[in-house]
Amino acid sequence: MAAVASAVTTVTSGALSGAGGEMGRRSSEALAGLVRRMRRRDADPEPDPGTPEDRGVRADESPLLPATDEERRELARQLWESSRTSPGFARDVTAWLRETGWLGSRAVPAVAPGASRPRMLPPANAAFTDREALPDQIARVLDGEERADGVPAVVVLVGPGGIGKTAAAVHCAHRLTERFPDGQLYIDLRGQSATTALTPSEALVRLLDALRVPTGRLPADERRLSELYRDRTAERRMVVVLDNAHSERQVRPLLTAAPESLAIITSRYRLDRLAADPGAKVIRLDPLTTADSVRLLTRIVGRDATAGRGPGPGVAAVAERCGGIPLALCETGARVAVREHLTWDTVERQLSERAHRREQEALSMDDRSARGAVDLTTDVTYGELSPRAALLYRMLGVWPWPGITVGAARKAVDAADDDEARALLDELAGVHLLEEVGEERYRFHDLVRDHAARCGEAEDRHADRAAAVRRVVGWYLGFAAAADLRVIPGRWRLGPAYARLAPPAADRDPEDGRLALAELRAERENLAAAVRAAEHHGFDELAWQLCEAMWGLHLRLGFHEQWVETHLKGVAAARRSAAEFGDPRAEGRVLVQLAFARMGLESWPEAEEALVNAAAADERAGHHRGQASAVEALGLLRLKQWRYPEAQRSFEEARQVLGRIRPGDDGAADVPRALALLDHHTGRALRGQERYGEAVRRLHEALAHFRALPEPDLYNEGRVYMSLGETHLDAGDAEAARVCLDEAIATMGREGAELQHADAAEMRARCARALGDPAAEAGDLRTAVALYETVGDQASVERVRARLAEVTE
Repeated sequence: MAAVASAVTTVTSGALSGAGGEMGRRSSEALAGLVRRMRRRDADPEPDPGTPEDRGVRADESPLLPATDEERRELARQLWESSRTSPGFARDVTAWLRETGWLGSRAVPAVAPGASRPRMLPPANAAFTDREALPDQIARVLDGEERADGVPAVVVLVGPGGIGKTAAAVHCAHRLTERFPDGQLYIDLRGQSATTALTPSEALVRLLDALRVPTGRLPADERRLSELYRDRTAERRMVVVLDNAHSERQVRPLLTAAPESLAIITSRYRLDRLAADPGAKVIRLDPLTTADSVRLLTRIVGRDATAGRGPGPGVAAVAERCGGIPLALCETGARVAVREHLTWDTVERQLSERAHRREQEALSMDDRSARGAVDLTTDVTYGELSPRAALLYRMLGVWPWPGITVGAARKAVDAADDDEARALLDELAGVHLLEEVGEERYRFHDLVRDHAARCGEAEDRHADRAAAVRRVVGWYLGFAAAADLRVIPGRWRLGPAYARLAPPAADRDPEDGRLALAELRAERENLAAAVRAAEHHGFDELAWQLCEAMWGLHLRLGFHEQWVETHLKGVAAARRSAAEFGDPRAEGRVLVQLAFARMGLESWPEAEEALVNAAAADERAGHHRGQASAVEALGLLRLKQWRYPEAQRSFEEARQVLGRIRPGDDGAADVPRALALLDHHTGRALRGQERYGEAVRRLHEALAHFRALPEPDLYNEGRVYMSLGETHLDAGDAEAARVCLDEAIATMGREGAELQHADAAEMRARCARALGDPAAEAGDLRTAVALYETVGDQASVERVRARLAEVTE
């Protein structure tokens, strides 16, 4: 009973979100078939549900996908009771459990063969000073007698911004790596304020991504994400650095339960309740002593250089002016390091004069506090920048970009080219006003960005700062549109951002689409920040176009919380834009995309509402292509809900709407491909109703339509062959299924679609099993394992290997 309940919960709760990929979809549809048969058997106990005589189903017999925990428990109970009274049905339920059991939680060995050993720690700081006792303190926590058996170690480093918490946590984690051979996880939780803090779900998605769990297979809600995270870290000896935490609520779902693990949390806030549960050791970081501050300055500047500039009272006075705050000391040391003739006495005088001026300007802050010390040193450093670097500093500070790239910097100051932008970024990084966090990627410390923003407010016109933001947002839009065109070349699009872009060549490298998706993924957080910036500044046309340009990113990779956030803003922007003579088609388009995001979060009513509103908006706009897409998406939602007859009606309605498009109308060029897709969807809806003959005929019509397109769509041809294979398998014709899957495998192989290729190989292994050919089954399973290894889908590798072991025993 427990196994049935677990499988029902996992399969049905992931049906909308896509967790489990194609295997999850098939498992859900197979469960729908079991439920239909169970209910027919309850109504008419003869013949046994396990026999072929029960083929065929009336339209009104389609069950509904259970949506609540109570409904799932009840369905599991019914399946269990029916299995106890029918041997044939019990065999089918057992077979379904064997195919779907991998979706549930299970223990993971210390590190399974081939499992990811993430190495996410940032580089250690060579100038790290003091805190030398900290690794020993943490080691005592790991080895101490007061630590309960089986309880993971948790250390919390607290202190104000700029005190060096991140550097200390990273330094300690590096020092302790030998004790944690299974990997190191690191994440910046951005907890300097509630508005910037990552949600627990977003943080879990990033951590699971580092553990090589495919994003398309992640559950939708925080509870199951946290369970999956604990499952994937179970029994692993890992160190997890949770940097810049905002609250206990943010942190708790990110704590592993592995007893040999260590979590190091940093925060500006007291997280006292973590001391009680889970028994964290809270360590407060204080400012450095004057002696340690001098030592840090010496390491940054270099001992020889320091000696040549008159060490003694001058450097000690500078250290005292910096208040023992490492961020202020690093800024000051970096400035001296790049100024060959700058002496400590001069630096001390500059800091003293600036402190006096702040008092005169009524801007005094306690320069013993972290913020006051950082402001003081940053003022002096900023005053020595070149005019163009100072302008870039201010323009980048206008908006809290998660990362700063060369292209964005170029647009921020309208630089001549990337080389000028690189030189300006190098100048800012050289004096520690920016941190370089990757190849040509930078970020502000939030205290420094706050200073930059205040400088901009004091020195630049609001219109100039807004124009800088608009240029950066426009750059991100252009970048995203170009990448999106490479990810899904054949889809129809809205917005002038695509007007000047040429579609990729038909003979392009198959890897190009995957590379474009990786580029979008790398800029995902900046793209979301660009939508927020566009909304804040009233750039409505840019806001909704950014949502359109992120379609390929979200459709392929998920990240549903961000998807919903940005597209809610995009819908509002599209409405405002249309009221000001913008594109009236935009609202419906973004609403459809929002609906897919809602599906991913299993928010069924909200998804359906968005699609109904999208269809109405497109009808008002006279946009038949958009209306057809909205109705088609409503059919896809109903497919996921097992509402197969309703799904079929939606697809037929979408076909009727497409029939209103005349040659030369908006979207006319896309109609043949749209009709082919609708044939495919309709075939799936017919299969869900067990109308197999009709389903096969409609799927062959889809194939014919795809083959007749002016530009081949081999990927979707391959998908139709896969649906044909599933249909023949469900109908009991394994030989016909294998013929179709041969075509699917050949097509997906040519397209470089490894996941779909692997899925087709698994289905062909099912054919071999049905035909009593264990050698062929083993060969197909080995093919699937190799393909899943190629794309890093370790969960599928483990699942298929387990099946392969059964076959080859």
